[in-house]
Amino acid sequence: MLETPLAEMVEFDPSESPMDVDFVEEIRLRTWARQNYAPASERDQAWHPIVHDEMLRRDREALGSRA
Repeated sequence: MLETPLAEMVEFDPSESPMDVDFVEEIRLRTWARQNYAPASERDQAWHPIVHDEMLRRDREALGSRA
């Protein structure tokens, strides 16, 4: 069985539901988001919503650590 390369998984197909992601795939996307963090202005809108969600979480963590 061939797995989809992670770089392809990060791109989101609008015809699919973000809820169609299994647990393992979600963890992979969140891990990719943490390892490839980009500032909000540099985030590709084609990335999967889970990637955006995880980067937003990291943004919030950074704001919390400054307080």
